[in-house]
Amino acid sequence: MDEGKMDENEWGYHGEGNKSLVVAHAQRCVVLRFLKFPPNRKKTSEEILQHLQNIVDFSKNVMKEFLGENYVHCGEVVQLPLEFVKQLCLKIQCERPGKGVLSMLLYVMSPFFFLFILQPKCGFIPFSSDVTHEMKHKVCRYCMHQHLKVATGKWKKISKYCPLDLYSGNKQRMHFALKSMLQEAQNNLRIFKNGELIYGCGDARSPVADWKELAHHLKPFFFPSNGLSSGSHCTKAVIRELVRVITRVLLSSPDKGRVGALRLGLQGPRVCEASPFSRSLHHQGKNTPEHSGLPKGCLLYKTLQVQMLDLLDIEGLYPLYNRVERYLEEFPEERKTLQIDGPYDEVFYQKLLDLSTEDDGTVAFALTKVSWAVGVCSLSSFSSVFLSDQRPVVPSSRSRLAFSVSVLDLDLKPYESIPHQYKLDSKIVNYYSKTVHAKDDTVRSTRFKEREDCTLVLHKV
Repeated sequence: MDEGKMDENEWGYHGEGNKSLVVAHAQRCVVLRFLKFPPNRKKTSEEILQHLQNIVDFSKNVMKEFLGENYVHCGEVVQLPLEFVKQLCLKIQCERPGKGVLSMLLYVMSPFFFLFILQPKCGFIPFSSDVTHEMKHKVCRYCMHQHLKVATGKWKKISKYCPLDLYSGNKQRMHFALKSMLQEAQNNLRIFKNGELIYGCGDARSPVADWKELAHHLKPFFFPSNGLSSGSHCTKAVIRELVRVITRVLLSSPDKGRVGALRLGLQGPRVCEASPFSRSLHHQGKNTPEHSGLPKGCLLYKTLQVQMLDLLDIEGLYPLYNRVERYLEEFPEERKTLQIDGPYDEVFYQKLLDLSTEDDGTVAFALTKVSWAVGVCSLSSFSSVFLSDQRPVVPSSRSRLAFSVSVLDLDLKPYESIPHQYKLDSKIVNYYSKTVHAKDDTVRSTRFKEREDCTLVLHKV
């Protein structure tokens, strides 16, 4: 790519989140990813470039070790002409909900026809002894956060999607999770066709297309085996085939020779009490859904392994953060030595491998866990699975589906965000406990009283 001959008309808006914005080239398989900074956050050009380089180094030197080289999709830092950036901002402004773009990362993607971007979120329930809210041992953070987002107007309705269903490895639960994600995409799923967004959430409020339109795009490539050519039955069949294909891809193990840098045993509950799938089984008289487990070479398994490095939860991490902060107030010159802002090299990676939870009261222990929070926990909440279909699937040769799987959005969480995450966590749990769970308890209590008032009379036959 010739940075000196950049034409903003060749690039189109691809989407954005809280921290970054992505544009894609109209003809070439290249995207530009711009990082967003608050207007009041003053940084020099050198500091911005170093921050961007730290992100790339983190992906190459840390996440690659955890997830495997074939999965981590690293980019490179490039500097673009200021005039090009200005004109591009003006061009895409009407399509985006936010403002404030500075610097960028470049990702070169492999050729694709369909592109599926999933954000599966955290796939386990906290098992840390530092957790003080009993509700967190029963309901996953994602399901609890849904209710707060609806109450504050961010989402219109509660999604039936639960991450624990997707990460279960049980195909029935995975199909339910993916179908729920398709029904209420929110920001968890976006589908592109030749670089154009055909399904997803444009402004976190209104879906880009309904199932019928999505099925229209997918039909030539995911043609239903029952031969239906039109109508609602055809739409459902195409969506069902799409869910089946994505499940197969997520469970695939392309690098069978390597199963990741860590092997952690599954701890804590395997189901979320708030999952509609689990609740439906409970109403049927079944205690828990079947747990099949994930193949050790698949991407979901590796992602879950990294997520489960969260041995302390934010409740256990926050006091350690305060310990480091008190130390830095007394010795501010030590910030660079402690590698809080990088570099993220082999030394930093080795720190993350320390899985001990026995706190000896030292700054060294606290720093090790805070370093982990700045690094690996980025994947716990903001992981994305990138799926690309390289060849069309025709009815006569559906088995020829070719795909590649990569992990995107591996940015480090800012060190300064730990207090915010601690407050947000408490807000999420308290709202859920006082509203949703309290309401459920009231319903159960009423049913119990009704049963108490009943009199059972036995007649001789």
